[in-house]
Amino acid sequence: MWAAIALLSVALIAAVWQRQAGGGAPLTQKDIDAAVLRTLTTQVMPSPAARAAEKIRPAVVRVLSYGKDDKGQESEQGVGTGVVIVDKGVILTNLHVVQGADRLKITFADGSESGATVTGAQPENDLAVLQAQTIPDDLIAATMRSTGDLVAGDQVVAVGFPFGIGPSVSAGVISGFDREFKSPEGKQVIGNLIQFDAAANPGNSGGPLVTMDGEVVGIVTGILNPTSARTFVGIGFAVPIESAASAAGLPPF
Repeated sequence: MWAAIALLSVALIAAVWQRQAGGGAPLTQKDIDAAVLRTLTTQVMPSPAARAAEKIRPAVVRVLSYGKDDKGQESEQGVGTGVVIVDKGVILTNLHVVQGADRLKITFADGSESGATVTGAQPENDLAVLQAQTIPDDLIAATMRSTGDLVAGDQVVAVGFPFGIGPSVSAGVISGFDREFKSPEGKQVIGNLIQFDAAANPGNSGGPLVTMDGEVVGIVTGILNPTSARTFVGIGFAVPIESAASAAGLPPF
């Protein structure tokens, strides 16, 4: 937005200068409208998904869990995603991302790292609340919003670290509500989920599902795949933010 304003300002200043230098007629509203239209038609603006991703990115973190291997040595156990919901270092993620870990490491958007501890959990929704031990001075928390007025077909963006790569962005739409998902191991069934088709893979777990305004409406928790590959085939699930926020003790919307 600011880039567009700057470009328009430059165009207007140039038009005024040309008029004054050439001794032509005073600048009219028609001249201004033409300069604005010319700038808008020749400059490529960021897509809605790009704007949404840019807004949420400062609040997205990578979550690494460590455990002991067969030799008793520390090794990486898994990778997932989290989202900062309070600027004091409170982070939401999936319980399965951190469960059983001996140590957790958070990487913030600015590249800084911190240890973290699990301060709360909501097992029925596969949610965990983390507290970062070292907090960046300029940490920005995500904005959350109610899912009450969302409908199937609304555009959404998922931001996370699929297979540890990222932050990565994928865009799609909400496919449905009140879905049920059974974990691949068949040990847990989670209900009242948002179904979406933005690409998600292992490592996206715990990341935010956001609207085109960059507001969090869910926490990505699982993908459906009839094969054992555990790769995305177009059906992902997210816990509604109302349930996720309650896991952190935040008031309902």
